[in-house]
Amino acid sequence: MRDKNSHETILVTGGAGFIGSHTLLSLIEDGYTPIIIDNLQNGNLIILDIVEKIVDIKPKFYEGDIRDKILLKKIFNENKIDAVIHFAGLKSVQDSVANPQLYYENNVIGTSILLDEMKEAGVRRFIFSSSATVYGEPNYLPIDEEHSRCVTNPYGDTKLKIEDILISLSENYPKWSISILRYFNPIGAHNSGLIGEDPKNKPQNLMPFLTNVALGNIKELKIYGNDYPTPDGTGIRDYIHVMDLAEGHLAALSHNKTNFGINFFNLGTGEGTSVLELLKMFEEVNKVKIPYSFVERRSGDVFSSFSDVNKAKKILNWEAKKNIKLMCEDSWRWQTKNPNGYDKKYE
Repeated sequence: MRDKNSHETILVTGGAGFIGSHTLLSLIEDGYTPIIIDNLQNGNLIILDIVEKIVDIKPKFYEGDIRDKILLKKIFNENKIDAVIHFAGLKSVQDSVANPQLYYENNVIGTSILLDEMKEAGVRRFIFSSSATVYGEPNYLPIDEEHSRCVTNPYGDTKLKIEDILISLSENYPKWSISILRYFNPIGAHNSGLIGEDPKNKPQNLMPFLTNVALGNIKELKIYGNDYPTPDGTGIRDYIHVMDLAEGHLAALSHNKTNFGINFFNLGTGEGTSVLELLKMFEEVNKVKIPYSFVERRSGDVFSSFSDVNKAKKILNWEAKKNIKLMCEDSWRWQTKNPNGYDKKYE
């Protein structure tokens, strides 16, 4: 059981983004004091007001980039930071292929600068937002943490390189406590319907694409490939509710308070759902119709990926509790309450 009166102060990089904002709510409800740094490239300032509306606390916020050493020094000097949860980074596979240099500069160099400033400030607890993309094409299913790493795009390579930096850091500084959380496919939204996934540009992830088709903002859902070796021919993924994911960060935070070294954890449900299965569940629970068409496979997409989550269950005492039905309901509640997201309209 976590100590709900910990009063620890947690620096949350990228805290105004999708996963970061949901984790803020869980942190505050669990007695932590989050402090946010976000350059708002993928986040939104209005989230601070919404968080205050839900939990009656408005987190302290610094607008800026993790590559800004002066700002990081200011944050660590002005606040007694106990741990860092690191979400900040660019995350589009397609964009990373088009702009690889930008991804290495933001993700890898940015993280290195953040770690340097943590060292200077004497902060040694770090939780990193990694991804199942580091596993590449699975050699076996379900994927456990011992699976080999093999990436197929620059975005995945930045995650892998950061993991390697953290492994080296842990070997050289054994008093650090590092948790690397490999997410599978986060979807859903807070049950208030007040915060959710709001991509700045045209959606690339399946759920926001699907919800915007349901709203009529986008004409149809394009399903990439229907000839995979799966029961219905469409790709299989391990979808996890974003609030379950947020709880996974709190479990890791509690664990690394008393455990040194580095640990890797899969955060998923351990179950695979195909694109068509997700689409049909969304239609059924929300009583909407989703027009769709099949198009060619995307380069680099794996046919099936789902997690072995036994390590997180055993060591973190954490497991996902919310099912696909609830993920679809919560995603649609957010989207219908916020048809244009936080502040924009689609072309």
